[in-house]
Amino acid sequence: MSSIVFLPVSDIEKTYGFYHGILGLPVYQKQGDSLYIFDTGYGYWGFCQYGDGRKPLSGPQGACLSIDLGSNEEVIARYEALKGRCRIYKAPSMHPVYPVFSFFVLDPDGYLVEFQKIAEI
Repeated sequence: MSSIVFLPVSDIEKTYGFYHGILGLPVYQKQGDSLYIFDTGYGYWGFCQYGDGRKPLSGPQGACLSIDLGSNEEVIARYEALKGRCRIYKAPSMHPVYPVFSFFVLDPDGYLVEFQKIAEI
């Protein structure tokens, strides 16, 4: 069993360039000219340029997409690899409440993408 989340985007080609070209996620499937499904290794993220005026669910009250990595060192390495290649929203740090070490980037539509290591409790 796996899961997939579909999110609206404003420009599917910019989205493809970000998730595949910058983040390196493999394309699981392309459907027509307006939908890409990316394999995160833990499930799938689908992005669709619907064409019906639907707006992205981004911004301060929007969706946060998160990938759990194997260690804090992997989080830092991923951060170093992405610095200068995309918009960094927040540098690596421990969350003040939850046992999570992470950093955040913004995709072309403003979706928060988190790279984290959830601490073993």
